Amino acid sequence: MNSLNKTFLPTKTYKNRNWYVIDCKGQSLGRLATIITSLLKGKIKPQYYPSIDTGDYIILINAESIVINETSKHYLVYKPGRPGHSLKIKNVVDCLPKLTIERAVKRMLSNTEAKRLMRRLKIYNSQTHLHQAQHPVTIDITNLYSTIEVETK
Repeated sequence: MNSLNKTFLPTKTYKNRNWYVIDCKGQSLGRLATIITSLLKGKIKPQYYPSIDTGDYIILINAESIVINETSKHYLVYKPGRPGHSLKIKNVVDCLPKLTIERAVKRMLSNTEAKRLMRRLKIYNSQTHLHQAQHPVTIDITNLYSTIEVETK
């Protein structure tokens, strides 16, 4: 008998999307954005395949209390190529937290993925959100970092 290992490849109709809630209180923007991108792409799932979308939905709460580097500058470019009025410099802290998180996550994704995957990211400035009916699972990122550090040592 010829017994070959069977590899599971999810099809485009394979619907196994989860909903996750992440609390942004006291979290660093960059570390949070890397976790969000891997969840949006579905890289944590065992059935991950690069050409097939198996990502999840993410709800971010308490977005106003995210930790941002206060000294970093934020460059906005309007009318590129036009000298005199094309570049404005703002501090990142002065920008809206929702916009800052969206830009960080969107720029970690490729251009083809960004439009499709950003629809699954829901950001709220307060503790309440509108997605209780989906029964989201709460993820504690502080414990996630400590478990990763213990496993690598």
